[in-house]
Formats: sequence, C-alpha cells, structure tokens
Amino acid sequence: MNTINVLLMIGLSNLLLVSLTRADDPYRVGTTAANFLEIGYGSSGSAMGDAAVASAEDLSAIFWNPARLPYMRQSEAQFMYQPWIADINTSFTAVGLDLHRYGMLAFGLYQVSYGDMKVTTMQQQDGTGEMYSAGDAAFSLTYARKLAQWFAFGASAKYISQKIWHSSAGALAFDLGMVVETTFFSPTSLRSDGLTIAMSISNYGTKMQFEGMDLLQPIDLYPYEAGNYAFTEGEFKTLGWELPLIFRIGAAVHPIASSRQKLTIEVDALHPNNNSESMNIGAQYRYTIPSFGDFYLRGGYKALFMVDSHYGFSFGGGLKYQLMNNLAFRIDYAYRDVGLLGKLSAYTFSILF
Repeated sequence: MNTINVLLMIGLSNLLLVSLTRADDPYRVGTTAANFLEIGYGSSGSAMGDAAVASAEDLSAIFWNPARLPYMRQSEAQFMYQPWIADINTSFTAVGLDLHRYGMLAFGLYQVSYGDMKVTTMQQQDGTGEMYSAGDAAFSLTYARKLAQWFAFGASAKYISQKIWHSSAGALAFDLGMVVETTFFSPTSLRSDGLTIAMSISNYGTKMQFEGMDLLQPIDLYPYEAGNYAFTEGEFKTLGWELPLIFRIGAAVHPIASSRQKLTIEVDALHPNNNSESMNIGAQYRYTIPSFGDFYLRGGYKALFMVDSHYGFSFGGGLKYQLMNNLAFRIDYAYRDVGLLGKLSAYTFSILF
C-alpha cells in the first residue's frame, strides 16, 4: 500500500505540474514531421475529447497508452475510418492477441491518404498533365503486461514513413506507458472501479529527413564559362525534422460502478514538443444488458487551455453485441468540432474473439 501511495503522489504532482505550468513563447508550432501521429485514432477516445490515457479499454489503446492493452478481456481486431479535413482520409487497422498470463501482443497500422493532385510548374500553372500523390503510414508492434494486480506497463516500436511523389522519409520511434490502479474513490472497493492514474510518452525516436529524385536539380556551376558541364546533377539537402513527441498523464474515476452501469470521468494533461500545454476532459457512460451487450455514451472537450486551439467539444456512442462462443462485435462513432476546419466523424468496427 505504501508503494501505491508513493505512485499516487507522484502521478498527482506531475498532473498538477503539467496542467499549471505553461511553456514560454514560441511554442514551436509547425516544427515537427509526421504530425498525423497527433490526430487521434479510435472513436471511443476521440468521442471523449482524446481523454483516454487512463481509461482506454479497446484496441485503440495502442495509440493512447499501450499499457492499457492488458485491461482488454479478449483478443480483438479493429478497423477505424476517419475522414479528415481538406479531403484527407485516415484509417487505423489493428489486431491484438491475448497471451493470457504472458500479456498482450498487438500490431497496428496507421494510414493517411492525401489523394491525387496536379503537377504544376511556373510555366504550366494549370498543370503538366501529370498527377502526384502523398501519403503517410506507421506500423507499430506493441507488447503490454500487468506486472502486478495494480500496475501495468506497455511499449510500442514503430516505423514511420512519409512520401510525396518521388521523395520519402522514414523514422523509428517508441511509445511507453504505465497504469496504476488504486482503491481511492472506489464505490465498490475494487481497484478497477477506483482512481486510475496513467501516463504515456509517444513518438520518441529519430528525425525524419526527405530524400528522393525530386530533390535532384541540374546545376551550372560556371554559367558564364563555355565548355564546362552545364547541367551537373545537384541535390537539395533537406534538414532532419523531429517527431511530434507527446507526454500524457491522466487520472480517471468511476462515480457510478455496478453490474449494469458504469460512469467514467477522465482528465488528461498533455505536454507536446510542438505546441503549448493543454488538457483534455472526457466522460463515458456504459449500460450493460445481460446476454446482449453494452451501450456507450461519450462526450468530452479537447485542448482546453491550448493557445490558439481549433478544437472543441466532441461526443459519440457505441454498441458492443455479444455473440455465441465468446465472440462479439463492437461499433463506435465519434463526432468532433475542429473550429474553422469543420466537423469531423470517426467510425470504428471491432471483432472480439
């Protein structure tokens, strides 16, 4: 119990510190690559205002906090489709395998498609007749395990790639997470219904540097001299860009917890390397019908206290239908407001086995 108290004090202290401490200007907005890793993947967490580091209970925990994977009750396959702004499409596909006492092993694939665009030049501003495309992807391998009844740890290794026409960049990154369950504020005296403290660090890795034939340009080193190589092949040397490193710490409580109903309220504090600190607030209400399944209602607010934030309220719901032979399927939906950029929806379908 002394260990739990120490971890609880550390977690609450860090949460208060991160939420109250504001970074000085400038906030380094737009100084990182692979920003698709900040979007948020998983309709359940998105509907809760991205406040899911301490309460994620499905396969989307790969994104929010890998240490939440051991709290899944069975193996799962999940697919999420999320149309983004400016006709950008994002998706998330994952499979998580329950290894029982050995923990959870999961594979995830994040994909972003920007569609086809016209190739233009200064001389042909209406297009050359060619088309080019751009896309992002990240593949993750995650392992998580409960090291004690009250403590879980998880880690992900990721390969991240970005491509635009004939140029591309790649990087390696790691995600780390931990979860501590306590009996504080538990209406049932069970740890699963008490105060949960969690933290995660996402996208700690190498820099991304673009390379490719699009960066090759003919150069005349001596334009005023005849007889030299007039079109020497030269290459633009791009700089390496950091990944969007995000530190999250959150706390979740369950004011209502019974066999039929459960209400979860969570507050997360975020410290990114490319923006100001902010907080996410979310809630989920679950109602269980025996022999049928679960219904979910969710709501939240993302990026509270962020400087010049375009985010706002979000809400959604879900259904988990129990089939025979321990099979089930789950559908989740999220709707969120991104200010001037519009309203967005996310759709997630899962099979549990």
